[in-house]
Amino acid sequence: MIPSTSLLLLLLLGLSQALPLQEGGEQEETKQEEADTVDMTTRILTANNGSEEILLEGDIVAPKSRNAMKCWYNSCLWKKDSSGKVVVPYVIGREFSSNERQVIEGGMRAFAGQTCIRFTPRTNQNDFISIVSKQGCYSELGRTGGMQELSLNKQGCVYSGIAQHELNHALGFQHEQTRSDRDSYVMINWGNIIPQSAYNFYKHDTNNLNTPYDYSSIMHYGRDAFAIAYGKDTITPIPNPNVQIGQRQGLSRWDITRINLLYNC
Repeated sequence: MIPSTSLLLLLLLGLSQALPLQEGGEQEETKQEEADTVDMTTRILTANNGSEEILLEGDIVAPKSRNAMKCWYNSCLWKKDSSGKVVVPYVIGREFSSNERQVIEGGMRAFAGQTCIRFTPRTNQNDFISIVSKQGCYSELGRTGGMQELSLNKQGCVYSGIAQHELNHALGFQHEQTRSDRDSYVMINWGNIIPQSAYNFYKHDTNNLNTPYDYSSIMHYGRDAFAIAYGKDTITPIPNPNVQIGQRQGLSRWDITRINLLYNC
């Protein structure tokens, strides 16, 4: 039986409408794949461009009442409860959607699975982290006392890995490439760095907890952080310049080990 003309027209119309949807879906998948290749520090530094906060190393809030290094050595750490768990109370702002909240809390659960850190919704604790969406992704270093803000801008910071990076700052950890022994593991290409951003690469007298340098740390910059131009590497691993740095997955094995060492888990 030969289909009627009207039926043929309907079939052709359906096919013509289906093809663009398929192409669009493929393009969307490609965009997602491309987005997933961006390391976390690149996302953070991009999101923080133009932030009104005074930020050290790109995403650490400059201390307003005490020196960050002094805070480190005075053990400005979060306290353990009677069960031996380190409780870090938090509040997530109402500006975040249910899905965004799930992403943030999913990042928090990665700590609970392998360390004694427990991010817990605040009840009446005096010291707590207030997670908000401000201009950029940033945190203060360690426990500062009272309410301390941790910003995860809704437009570019709500990723599990970025949440873990900023939460690790709040636990007291600095960037890997600023640790005291970094010159044995990476070369800083000062000529490729935006001059006014060079201070972000200064070394600190850090407590390395007798652990090796970790190229895969969630706290390590990508190789072109604060570069003067695209394709200009600011950090080169040594002796092997091809070692991958600036990962985007989450806490590394040594990140977890250091948390457990610092907090005596």
